[in-house]
Amino acid sequence: MNMETATRVLQGADVFFVLMGAILVFFMHAGFAFLEVGTVRHKNQVNALVKILVDFGVSTLAYFFIGYAVAYGTGFFSSAAVISGQAEGSAFAPAGYDLVKFFFLLTFAAAIPAIVSGGIAERARFVPQVIATALIVAFVYPFFEGMVWGDRLNYQAMLTDLFGAPFHDFAGSVVVHAVGGWIALGAVIMLGARLGRYKKNGQLVGIPPSSIPFLALGAWILSVGWFGFNVMSAQSLEGITGLVAINSLMAMVGGLLAALLAGRNDPGFVHNGALAGLVAVCAGSDLFHPLGALVTGAVAGAGFVWLFQLCEKRLKLDDVLGVWPLHGLCGAWGGIAAGIFGQEIFGGLGGVSFLSQLVGTLSGVIIALVAGLVIYGGLKAAIGIRLGEEEEFRGADLSIHKISATPESDLAAR
Repeated sequence: MNMETATRVLQGADVFFVLMGAILVFFMHAGFAFLEVGTVRHKNQVNALVKILVDFGVSTLAYFFIGYAVAYGTGFFSSAAVISGQAEGSAFAPAGYDLVKFFFLLTFAAAIPAIVSGGIAERARFVPQVIATALIVAFVYPFFEGMVWGDRLNYQAMLTDLFGAPFHDFAGSVVVHAVGGWIALGAVIMLGARLGRYKKNGQLVGIPPSSIPFLALGAWILSVGWFGFNVMSAQSLEGITGLVAINSLMAMVGGLLAALLAGRNDPGFVHNGALAGLVAVCAGSDLFHPLGALVTGAVAGAGFVWLFQLCEKRLKLDDVLGVWPLHGLCGAWGGIAAGIFGQEIFGGLGGVSFLSQLVGTLSGVIIALVAGLVIYGGLKAAIGIRLGEEEEFRGADLSIHKISATPESDLAAR
């Protein structure tokens, strides 16, 4: 095999590698959907499925036309020959690599509204959420994404000058998960609690999940897809390392076992504990020793259980799937943990600064929370973001989509 042929084969292999990563993370959106379907009441299951799919479609257009350029300064409005790297002198990588990279990064961007969806379930209007998705994926998410991954605003250079290392977020503990979770917090605050969630004296009224099997299915799909989310963040065969895979595994196991203990065998906590561990390990998965990943995941899993209960009982935040503690707070922990367990003294590979990790994490949290409050607060003032009381009582399935999750059974019962 001559050098030219070997180069083309390697280019094609990288394209295939990133494409497989994009497909795995795309499949994770089915996990988001079924996690929500299993958690919400039966009268809101159709809405959960439709929201996730429509949000992905809207995210694709928002990211293609605006968001990707905001993050990386590159658009796709040249000819097919140019953007696929086939035209002579093209600035795009050969074999269409930049196109599959866009697909891969799109699946990350679309995870933001999928995360938000779980927090605002059962009482959010459909059209305002679609508008919010477009704004978030076109402007808010790519703004911070560009700061961290796109070398925009000289942000990383500034942190390196100040603290000796850039902000390290290999697979998005902060860029994706913390940003999604803190935007969701703003949305949950603006929406308020579901009808009947709290009594007049503030006492919490329990609303059990509609289907533990669906909830578990969603968690399993997300867990499997996460290895594409993390490992394939290398974005090339040359950069791939098994360290990311084993660290993801150890953090997942640490999260689920810690949640098992802290949540006293509660199945919802067990399955979400695995996800909490995976959220937290994203940032430093390429740096940690597996034992550091195990501790990071365990802290996230136990922390999720405590924080979820704190939100419900003390803060009176009706975050249906617990996306703020799961993604927002565990994601922030992951960003900071990379500055601890990524250090050589804890068996990590080094090259990170705790202060850079702290500042980078806080930057993402502040941008996301402000954006969530502004976008959902603005939509609330302009067109309203919540279903009417009668619509919420009937459920989003019938009120928005005019069909339930079991239409044949409904007809038989009449």
